[in-house]
Amino acid sequence: MPALPPTQNIPAAWLGSELAARPEQWLEFLAAGEIAELAAAAKGCLDRGLDIAEVTAPDFVLPTLEGRLASLREQLLRGIGFGLLRGLPVADYGRELAAAIFFGVGAHLGQARSQNGAGHLLGHVRDIGANSGDMNVRIYQTAERQSFHTDSCDVVGLLCLKDAAEGGRSLLVSAVTIFNEMLCRRPDLLPYLFEPLATDRRGEVDRGQKPYFQIPVFNWHEGHLTSIYQRQYIDSAQRFEAAPRLTPRHVEALDMYDDLANDPRLHLSMRLAPGDMQFVYNHALLHDRTGFRDHAEPAERRNLLRLWLSCPGDRPLPDCFAERFGGTAIGDRGGVLVPGARPHAPLD
Repeated sequence: MPALPPTQNIPAAWLGSELAARPEQWLEFLAAGEIAELAAAAKGCLDRGLDIAEVTAPDFVLPTLEGRLASLREQLLRGIGFGLLRGLPVADYGRELAAAIFFGVGAHLGQARSQNGAGHLLGHVRDIGANSGDMNVRIYQTAERQSFHTDSCDVVGLLCLKDAAEGGRSLLVSAVTIFNEMLCRRPDLLPYLFEPLATDRRGEVDRGQKPYFQIPVFNWHEGHLTSIYQRQYIDSAQRFEAAPRLTPRHVEALDMYDDLANDPRLHLSMRLAPGDMQFVYNHALLHDRTGFRDHAEPAERRNLLRLWLSCPGDRPLPDCFAERFGGTAIGDRGGVLVPGARPHAPLD
């Protein structure tokens, strides 16, 4: 069995209990001039007839904010792995303008990637009454608690348009800290998370692909510890007869991973307010959302826009990521790739 990586002493190895007391490390407020700059850039793109899905960083000119967003990208890729921009007055904007602003900000961080088999570059996170018992339904389409997971991209971004009446808190945890804790407490279990495990594709299958892919939870590659994780999809992949079976030791290791992610000392909880833009680095962190109770009025119900981004200057990924990311080329990887799907940014 190969040797385990050493303890990771990097900025992304944080404790949620410590960062909760230091919001200045991850929370930034937009100034009035920066907000005006964002609105002007978005209006300029729309007035020129650009489709939101076509907007690039050169189209979306931000003389003041460009440097700040470059610093945010560095914080995502090589710092604590997340950041929150607060203060965008989305209540004053129409959906198209808010979406254009969010997409333009994302374009300064990376390249938008498709989030589903329909080619959506702009996702909509809300309860549509989907049946969570359906193996092909995404939990973000319900009001139920999600579980700690990573998305199939380098960075995931959220723009909160409407908050829930109750609940729906955003949770973040460092996969690097989970590794360090397991290395300290149960190093005998860690090797099982460096073995390829079957993960369900949940119906989004390209030609010639199996309905599941195989990848380790932890990957050590060129000096980087990278995690990819969705426990529900690992468990549901066992429905496929050809999928490698999970042994009791695999299950014990996965259970410990989950227990650590749910430890209040390790994870950070925050409530996203309307206008908040949150960006999270999937290779070092996991994210989650608590269950929520929504407003009775349809126009007031919880609604977030989502971006999946592939970032220039990011870390190298091992070849096994190509099974889920469609490739490993830095700046051009990730997303759900299905033949015939046209990339676009739906407003609803």
